Amino acid sequence: MEIMEKALPPIPVKRYFTIGEVGELCGVKPHVLRYWEQEFTQLRPMKRRGNRRYYQHHEVLMIRRIRDLLYDQGFTISGARNKLQELVQGERDRRKAGEVPLEGMEAIEIDQEEFDAAVVQDSPDSAAPRTVDLSQLLHLRRELFEIRELLTVGR
Repeated sequence: MEIMEKALPPIPVKRYFTIGEVGELCGVKPHVLRYWEQEFTQLRPMKRRGNRRYYQHHEVLMIRRIRDLLYDQGFTISGARNKLQELVQGERDRRKAGEVPLEGMEAIEIDQEEFDAAVVQDSPDSAAPRTVDLSQLLHLRRELFEIRELLTVGR
């Protein structure tokens, strides 16, 4: 008998999600989400009047990661907690080293010659092709991620 796994729906672009919405987006019942809050300290939804939970985008992604570790990869709660901590620490280490991965994507190796060849020659003032220094782009990307991080810390 073939089991077809139902793909999770895309996460809509909005600031906050209710526990019911997160349950549907992640394929997990609300009581399970409440339990996971006790088991995974990284999972801290904002609570408002009446103890209503409101999750942000990054928490929905984390819940999907937890779900994958538990349901698809077969980790125990303790094992998933340790693995999640390793992943979070690895991300922190990469950021400290100046590497900022794109959200939801693995690191991409870029060859300087391929990159230069792919740059569109759109300089109307000059007949010479425009060149872009990859190190400048990576520096700019790092600065933008730092700005985003500063903006999200106060939320």
